[in-house]
Amino acid sequence: MAAAQDSLSITLENVRYPYPVKFLPIKIEGQDIRMAYMDINPGNANGKSVMLFHGKNFGGYYWTDVIRALTGKGYRVVVPDQVGFGKSSKPFIHYSFHQLARFNKQLLDTLGIQKVTILGHSMGGMLATRFTLMFHGMVEKLLLEDPIGLEDYRKFVPYKSAEEDYQTELKTTYASVKKYYQGSYFTQWKPEYEYLVKIGANVNKSADFPRYAMVAALTYEMIYEQPVCYEFDQIKVPAVLFIGKEDNTIVGKALLSPDEQAKHGLYQTLGAETAKKIPGCKLIEFDNCKHIPHIEVADLFLKSLMENIKD
Repeated sequence: MAAAQDSLSITLENVRYPYPVKFLPIKIEGQDIRMAYMDINPGNANGKSVMLFHGKNFGGYYWTDVIRALTGKGYRVVVPDQVGFGKSSKPFIHYSFHQLARFNKQLLDTLGIQKVTILGHSMGGMLATRFTLMFHGMVEKLLLEDPIGLEDYRKFVPYKSAEEDYQTELKTTYASVKKYYQGSYFTQWKPEYEYLVKIGANVNKSADFPRYAMVAALTYEMIYEQPVCYEFDQIKVPAVLFIGKEDNTIVGKALLSPDEQAKHGLYQTLGAETAKKIPGCKLIEFDNCKHIPHIEVADLFLKSLMENIKD
């Protein structure tokens, strides 16, 4: 089994997800593609549904503990791999948060779900915000976990074309991914985080890796060019913002000088500023935690999530 992990397909066929994966067929820009998702029904249903949106460097596989906690309380949990990520297709299309939001709306419609609570982490927080702005009638509650896009990266990160970013992505190695994860995602590295690096890095041995790299570049472009931070005041549903106080994530950080890096990505400040912009938003902060509270401080996060997901 260990040998099989040495090289991953760009749709993660040899990565085992915690629950069965299904696929939604989608037609987009003349292409037939598939959107992967898990749909987990609880044993003792409470009639409510939660949808989990992953971050840019992840897929549904890192939500295991969150899914277990939610289904344990009776929630139906839907966990998509966004198009371009995880087990979903990697098409060359115009990537936009608006389009991804429509794909998720299509998935919910197909599953017969009319009301949903959205939990979005990192890039998934930008998508969850856009989804809520577009389909606020469907969203019962918006939960944001260390979302990126709390500031407009265009104001201080130099512009790079998709082609330039593609050339950078092609240089991905196991060592470069691990270094980034160690420095950006966790206050202290633990061996149990290694699986995230294996999945994030070992696609680079696939013959299809150039496609994966180009899609990564296109989705970086989406994040850079399509801010949501100017529309937080238009959110019309109850919202909770979960923040790791040590988080210092900046999309495009490597393009900045150390002095510029020190001025931005300050989530302890950005969290409070953003909570003020979202009407009635509740802010929950975690000490000694960086970018992924649901992994780094799992017990605290899950306790807080369960307390705040209720009406």
